[in-house]
Amino acid sequence: MDVFKIPDLIRRDMLPGVKAGFVHTQNMTVAYWHFEPGAQIPLHAHPHEQVTNIIEGRFALTVDGKETIMTAGSSAAINPGLSHSGRALTKTYIIDVFYPVREDYRGL
Repeated sequence: MDVFKIPDLIRRDMLPGVKAGFVHTQNMTVAYWHFEPGAQIPLHAHPHEQVTNIIEGRFALTVDGKETIMTAGSSAAINPGLSHSGRALTKTYIIDVFYPVREDYRGL
């Protein structure tokens, strides 16, 4: 068993105003995202299932062209291959779970 202290995870600068830390298992990746107000994730798609959990803040999540304003306590399941993007409306903390492992995030 591996135990992690979330505040101790290395927070990498991923995009302007976006930092993240990651935990990888054999089958999935958990991402801990910290967004400054106005920070954006550009439109993209990937072959992973993704569950986005808004822990605090407000986040405009656009999936397959439909925007939803998500708030603390909201969760969204994004199917593989769907185009999606996002914008932090406030300082926002998000936990994403990806299956299978995000190899592109391994080592970050």
